Amino acid sequence: MAARSAPNCHLRLEWVYGYRGHQCRNNLYYTAAKEIVYFVAGVGVVYSPREHRQKFYRGHSDDIISLALHPERVLVATGQVGKEPYICVWDSYTVQTISVLKDVHTHGIACLAFDLDGQRLVSVGLDSKNAVCVWDWKRGKMLSMAPGHTDRIFDISWDLYQPNKLVSCGVKHIKFWSLCGNALTPKRGVFGKTGDLQTILCLACARDELTYSGALNGDIYVWKGINLIRTIQGAHTAGIFSMNACEEGFATGGRDGCIRLWDLTFKPITVIDLRETDQGYKGLSVRSVCWRGDHILVGTQDSEIFEIVVHERNKPFLIMQGHCEGELWALAVHPTKPLAVTGSDDRSVRIWSLVDHALIARCNMEEPIRCAAVNVDGIHLALGMKDGSFTVLRVRDMTEVVHIKDRKEAIHELKYSPDGTYLAVGCNDSSVDIYGVAQRYKKLGECVGSLSFITHLDWSSDSRYLQTNDGNGKRLFYRMPGGKEVTNKEEIKGVHWASWTCVSGLEVNGIWPKYSDINDINSVDGNYIGQVLVTADDYGIIKLFRYPCLRKGAKFKKYIGHSAHVTNVRWSHDYQWVISIGGADHSVFQWKFIPERKLKDALHIAPQESLADSNSDESDSDMSDVPELDSEIEQETQLTYRRQVYKEDLPQLKEQYKEKQKSGTSKRREKAPGNSIRLHFVHGYRGYDCRSNLFYTQIGEIVYHVAAVGVIYNRQQNTQRFYLGHDDDILCLAIHPLKDYVATGQVGRDPSIHIWDTETIKPLSVLKGCHQYGVCAVDFSADGKRLASVGIDDSHTIVLWDWKKGEKLSIARGSKDKIFVVKMNPYVPDKLITAGIKHVKFWRRAGGGLIGRKGYVGTLGKNDTMMCAVYGWTEEMAFSGTSTGDVCIWRDVFLVKTVKAHDGPVFSMHALEKGFVTGGKDGIVALWDDSFERCLKTYAIKRAALAPGSKGLLLEDNPSIRAISLGHGHILVGTKNGEILEVDKSGPITLLVQGHMEGEVWGLATHPYLPICATVSDDKTLRIWDLSPSHCMLAVRKLKKGGRCCCFSPDGKALAVGLNDGSFLMANADTLEDLVSFHHRKDIISDIRFSPGSGKYLAVASHDSFIDIYNVMSSKRVGICKGATSYITHVDWDIRGKLLQVNTGAKEQLFFEAPRGKKQTIPSVEVEKICWASWTSVLGLCCEGIWPVVGEVTDITASCLTSDKMVLATGDDLGFVKLFRYPAKGKFGKFKRYVAHSTHVTNVRWTYDDSMLVTLGGADMSLMVWTNEMEGYREKRPCDSEESDTDSEEDGGYDSDVTRENEISYTIRALSTNIRPMFGVKPHLQGKEPSVDERPPVSRAPPRPEKLQTNNVGKKKRPIEDLVLELVFGYRGRDCRNNVHYLNDGDDIIYHTASVGILHNVATGTQSFYQEHNDDILCLTVNQHPKFINIVATGQVGDLADMSATAPSIHIWDAVNKQTLSILRCYHSKGVCSVSFSATGKLLLSVGLDPEHTITIWRWQEGAKIASRAGHNQRIFVAEFRPDSDSQFVSVGVKHVKFWTLAGRALLSKKGLLSAVEDARMQTMLAVAFGANNLTFTGTISGDVCVWKDHILCRIVARAHNGPVFAMYTTLRDGLIVTGGKERPSKEGGAVKLWDQELRRCRAFRLETGQVTDCVRSVCRGKGKILVGTRNAEIIEVGEKNAACNILVNGHVDGPIWGLVTHPSRDFFLSAAEDGTVRLWDIADKKMLNKVNLGHAARTVCYSPEGDMVAIGMKNGEFIILLVSSLKIWGKKRDRRCAIHDIRFSPDSRFLAVGSSENSVDFYDLTLGPTLNRISYCRDIPSFVIQMDFSADSRHLQVSTGCYKRQVYEVPSGKPVMDHATMDRITWATWTSILGDEVMGIWSRHAEKANVNCACVSHSGISLVTGDDFGMVKLFDFPCPEKFAKHKRFLGHSPHVTNIRFTSGDRHVISAGGDDCSLFVWKCVHMPH
Repeated sequence: MAARSAPNCHLRLEWVYGYRGHQCRNNLYYTAAKEIVYFVAGVGVVYSPREHRQKFYRGHSDDIISLALHPERVLVATGQVGKEPYICVWDSYTVQTISVLKDVHTHGIACLAFDLDGQRLVSVGLDSKNAVCVWDWKRGKMLSMAPGHTDRIFDISWDLYQPNKLVSCGVKHIKFWSLCGNALTPKRGVFGKTGDLQTILCLACARDELTYSGALNGDIYVWKGINLIRTIQGAHTAGIFSMNACEEGFATGGRDGCIRLWDLTFKPITVIDLRETDQGYKGLSVRSVCWRGDHILVGTQDSEIFEIVVHERNKPFLIMQGHCEGELWALAVHPTKPLAVTGSDDRSVRIWSLVDHALIARCNMEEPIRCAAVNVDGIHLALGMKDGSFTVLRVRDMTEVVHIKDRKEAIHELKYSPDGTYLAVGCNDSSVDIYGVAQRYKKLGECVGSLSFITHLDWSSDSRYLQTNDGNGKRLFYRMPGGKEVTNKEEIKGVHWASWTCVSGLEVNGIWPKYSDINDINSVDGNYIGQVLVTADDYGIIKLFRYPCLRKGAKFKKYIGHSAHVTNVRWSHDYQWVISIGGADHSVFQWKFIPERKLKDALHIAPQESLADSNSDESDSDMSDVPELDSEIEQETQLTYRRQVYKEDLPQLKEQYKEKQKSGTSKRREKAPGNSIRLHFVHGYRGYDCRSNLFYTQIGEIVYHVAAVGVIYNRQQNTQRFYLGHDDDILCLAIHPLKDYVATGQVGRDPSIHIWDTETIKPLSVLKGCHQYGVCAVDFSADGKRLASVGIDDSHTIVLWDWKKGEKLSIARGSKDKIFVVKMNPYVPDKLITAGIKHVKFWRRAGGGLIGRKGYVGTLGKNDTMMCAVYGWTEEMAFSGTSTGDVCIWRDVFLVKTVKAHDGPVFSMHALEKGFVTGGKDGIVALWDDSFERCLKTYAIKRAALAPGSKGLLLEDNPSIRAISLGHGHILVGTKNGEILEVDKSGPITLLVQGHMEGEVWGLATHPYLPICATVSDDKTLRIWDLSPSHCMLAVRKLKKGGRCCCFSPDGKALAVGLNDGSFLMANADTLEDLVSFHHRKDIISDIRFSPGSGKYLAVASHDSFIDIYNVMSSKRVGICKGATSYITHVDWDIRGKLLQVNTGAKEQLFFEAPRGKKQTIPSVEVEKICWASWTSVLGLCCEGIWPVVGEVTDITASCLTSDKMVLATGDDLGFVKLFRYPAKGKFGKFKRYVAHSTHVTNVRWTYDDSMLVTLGGADMSLMVWTNEMEGYREKRPCDSEESDTDSEEDGGYDSDVTRENEISYTIRALSTNIRPMFGVKPHLQGKEPSVDERPPVSRAPPRPEKLQTNNVGKKKRPIEDLVLELVFGYRGRDCRNNVHYLNDGDDIIYHTASVGILHNVATGTQSFYQEHNDDILCLTVNQHPKFINIVATGQVGDLADMSATAPSIHIWDAVNKQTLSILRCYHSKGVCSVSFSATGKLLLSVGLDPEHTITIWRWQEGAKIASRAGHNQRIFVAEFRPDSDSQFVSVGVKHVKFWTLAGRALLSKKGLLSAVEDARMQTMLAVAFGANNLTFTGTISGDVCVWKDHILCRIVARAHNGPVFAMYTTLRDGLIVTGGKERPSKEGGAVKLWDQELRRCRAFRLETGQVTDCVRSVCRGKGKILVGTRNAEIIEVGEKNAACNILVNGHVDGPIWGLVTHPSRDFFLSAAEDGTVRLWDIADKKMLNKVNLGHAARTVCYSPEGDMVAIGMKNGEFIILLVSSLKIWGKKRDRRCAIHDIRFSPDSRFLAVGSSENSVDFYDLTLGPTLNRISYCRDIPSFVIQMDFSADSRHLQVSTGCYKRQVYEVPSGKPVMDHATMDRITWATWTSILGDEVMGIWSRHAEKANVNCACVSHSGISLVTGDDFGMVKLFDFPCPEKFAKHKRFLGHSPHVTNIRFTSGDRHVISAGGDDCSLFVWKCVHMPH
């Protein structure tokens, strides 16, 4: 039996030999204390060279692979591998954990780096995206995360000279990161021509944006910004693995074994070649360097650490050595000296001194070594090799004695016999050979019984027997030396074994777990003297067992440190040490053995701190013989809180079912009833599975919980108030130290904790997202700022919260066993205790984690189950109550003593100022002094002690006490039976509240004429309750059996009760004494009913499918109703007492005649006409509507109709009480819904006068009383019900603009495809045709003509080097809203188009731009708080929410200096459609376009996401904060308005309630504004404005506009509201209206734009002015006094803008677009001069060479020529049916060429006048025409076509020119072609899907600009015949730049946008001369 407990001895890690040099770098540093820190296996090592001492950090659970040193050089961060790897930050001095960072990375943590001041830490993961993550490590909080790179990252570093910049490098890349807000944005380093693109292994940052990096080829690459500026060639001859920066400069180390030192400018100082030094060897490779002063630390690939003193550089000092490559398997100990021998696959054998902790000998062999043994005399050392040979060496000088090879497979085990004469050699080919030592190792015998490889051998003490283990787990015995197998077990019985290293055998059965046959223990060694056994396994664990341990699953102590396989373990010769070796980690661990007798002095070895729960199931409980659990606790541990369906799942389920049922719900459904109910009183208290959940509040009220309700009970007035924020069972409750706030935790899939105010009953914070299934314990800290909570998931997760912020501070796995209580240390907020089944644990916070230590019981006791805990009067003292009735007293983690306190478990304890109070199962409350020495007083809870005025009756004496609280001169006691009692200090007891005890409650009946009701429950009691003001239990009677139903007789005198054993009884309703009882059935009686009137009959329904009818007077059964196929659920009589209506479990609705019970068939139409005495049926047409959409997962268990037959109340399995209008015909009726019960509502009943509804909760055992409030009677109160399941079918209204906005799909630029349907092979993929003109280099021919006629011939040509955005004509009004605002007191306006934010000066028209967005902006808002002046937030389109650069993001920036203040990458996939600042300006609200339309709240300055939640299943258009709030906001959208509250990190929402206003229906809401006193105004699609008070509709401003109200603006100064809508201008009406604060009076303004309808998309009000943005891309300023309109901004309404032409001599240009207008723009005056409406979409436009005529080509095939001076039409013609794509005047003004999509170019002669007859056309054009250019002499035309071919034609004949020589000699007047060899270089590599759309060569003929489908404008040199030519790119447009032109004199470039309908004017910056 001894093996049932773990041994009492202990191992302490004393030394680790080794250093991890393989696959790691930069992992070796000097600390501030001049110690050396590094890691090996799973242990961080701090080595002091002065004292030759090691300290160990053991907080990791797997291999450490990365390390970073804090700039102050005391703290260390280490990262590990594993499935859920974490980072530990620890103190190198105390080796204690400071912080744990977890739950982000997967696979492992490859690199770590601290920033300059050590506040932040960056980490890189080993996952597929190599995630980069920035942490605030002290708080354990992730600040930002982004995908790092597609390939491995090797090093990362903060730029120590620029804030918020990082650099990372790795396989074939280097990236420069900037951190802004929560966004990490990378830029790839540009290698350019300076160096080859290659893998970068390490880096260091220096001043002036310089970065030095070490490359794979041994060069050093020097970067400035993101560009490579120079390389230092051959710094090393091979890869540079490590670079270390210090005050003096830089040290680098490489694979060539050299260390180089460089000064601060990276000039070489010196080189140290380690291979050449005395310790050096060939192949030495440096993995890590650290340079401090005159010392250099070097770590090598082969696990050595050197220290070099600079001035004696050729004498490096070896600090540490270890085995390197391959695996380490061989281990032997010297028989007489403290030496250990190891041998490894690195072919070396090494001898270590265990006393000096040093390597004393090393010898290299020919083959990898797999095992070793030393002979008894210590002279010979035998080594078994991997190739099947073995070698014997002399230990003295390592010389060879003999080398023998008899086998081909590896030798895995060999051992000398105890007398030294034989050597047994076990091989992988299943045999053991025996050799004679004296005979020069001659082979004497072999053992061949095994069928598998030999794993272990042991000799008997007399050297006559050998036992073996093999790979099959077989144990065999052989006689020595011949090797004959022994099969007779008797012969073996008495053998004593010299050593025990076998893993199978009776003596070591206990090392294997009970129910598993895995083979994972690699090595065992028995210590006979100490009676302990040590084992090593595949999981890196060393365990100590008692020896012998005969029974499987023995208890043990375990020690971690090795990473994976521990291959071997041995005791030293004198049993002082244990040596263990790691296979993959190459390390040798030396453990000091501390036997039992020494343990007394060794209390310093407190239980090891660990993050993993080291006390695994099958382990370490020091004593497992814990007495049987107390029955109550047993019951409680078996409770499951899992649900089939969680309330959180309902919305999704509904959606799923709705899909299926789209067809079914066409009928218009009944409205919900006008009545509503309000919770009035709850009978019940949850004591049966909860403890310490009952407290006095500040003002002496009592707070507790039952079902899903938090209850505040006022004992003076006997009234209750309720917190109804939970939607499922509350399991725990804690009170804030000030006793005003309460925290409650509930059951749920993602269970929430609510912190709420007991005065206002409002939630202050809701905490979610960390627990699963439920929260079973909570506790506030002493300062009330923090909260600890425990979950009921399998690992009982513990979370520490900052509850006000809703922030998770730390999280840890608590224990595998159930935790009952968590208590925070009142003195140190970072410490806490948890207690539960068989454990108590002491925790301290470390960053994002918690570190736990088990309570150390020592010899005093055993690990008992703890039920409660409190802290004492110092931070060290703690007390816990056990399940056996003791109180344990703890100091720190040690048990000091135990005191017997109760019989049976101690369930509750409480600390007082001068003592303690405890309560237990024995029903006794005990008061103690402050050290639990004396019990001062006890109170027994007994009926005799009840005070006279007590309400209700005590069910039994000495009920089990579950909660105690003191205050107000009383002791408050909660019992398991659901009672709450108040004990006066002098003794009398008052009963305050009571409910049913454990077991379900089903039976409920209300009295026919009194306000009382009866209940009967599975707890075997029948109770009568008073529903009038006294609210108490009037009578109770114990029954033999539980009951499920009851009923009062019509005269109220008798009470019938149906019991669970098939019997029923009738009792006197006053005294509850028996009148009569019957027992006719075997199964549960499920319903019982007296017939109406005189109550002559009694119908008794049972679960065996029958209803018996009894005559009450004669007490005889008179009839049986048969025919039901399943159990009966409900029975009702008709008013005459002649007919029974019955429901069954099979959902049948049956009718029987009384009294005989004959079955009747009644058509459903008739059922309605029958007058029923009561209606509790849930089936039939009359109540079809009560079944919910999710009917398959929930059952309606009960219903009850009011006596006026108007309202049907129902209860269901999800805990909802609902009210329907009766009859509820048609599916899915509308209802009002109330949550208070947790799961099944088992019964509902109206009282006799319908004034109250009584409901019963099955599992929550509570009786709830609701008051019925008639229609019209409504006082304002927080919780009215929610509305019905399926949203209204009525559509929300229709409007084309709204539909467009709702259905638009936004794509990011990177995914945009070509706007023209071109086909064929792209130019850069076509083979080049050789030019005919390959003439000899010297030739008499004339020089080549110019490619392009240039018009500034005389001047020096200056190339253009840059384009700067100067003007943008355009505003995004078509699908965005509320995006024009005033800034700087109305001097400037701010708005956006495409991806630029525009600040436009009203007076001058000058513009400046914010250009940091990389994709389209969709929303814009301005911060109104004076502290944040001119701060703007803009949200953009994005792709997936993967936090990469293309993810949607929000930029917050300063509108004046365009500085980016913060970037928020968000989880709104697709894009951000609305942003809003809070009242203080510190919070930002954003709404996404993702399918859930997520709403997120940010603290934008830190980039921290505070809260996020799915908003609505349909589009949300706008969400805005209330102007006076940081926590209240409103969202509006498609058929949706929601009122939101931010509580902590949770978003709570209420849907808008329409009930108060007649015939209001939920419309699509488009805009929102706010008024005082919680008024909210929402603009609708129909033009109405709804006015809401709180979340209830109070009136409608009908037809505020004639069309949708798109925009509303609340003026903060005076509260006036501006609305903007879609209207046709009329005398009275206007599209903009200014209203008073309550939207009662208004003034309308007309916009004088000349449009047919004005559609306003944005309004804003400044000083006396209203700013309006329209759908037609105008921005207009309207004066409030004179209503004058001033148009500030114009733009095209619809795009693309295809046509673009610049004036031949002036700074004008024309644009033509899809919106049917041609517009003339003036660059100098920055405005639109004119516009012509053509009535059709225009495609192209062109000036004549003099600028006096304009030709316009239309989409319908027509073209028009206008005179510029008069805008009169000179001529027009339509010869084609399809769109005209380009139109050109010839340079001599004679011809007009018209190119169309009909693959044609037509020529017209203009000299023939305006008749415009076609004179010819071009033949054989292969595809549609894109661009055309005339030659300078007007005789040729080049045409680029849609199949990527360029053709040249003669003018005017239209003949194609085929001859290349002729083509090459043409000089072109203009060049706009995207095709041709001259422009081959403009096609990029990434143009699979997207094209270059347009190009234009400058007038100087040397620059070329292009526009493409990605929205980029690019600048090239012309010509650019080389593929992929160099260029500059300019962003700003949305996808598709459609056209581009230079203005005259090359002063500007104009680009036209496709998707963005905007024109960008870029200023050309010319190179200086």
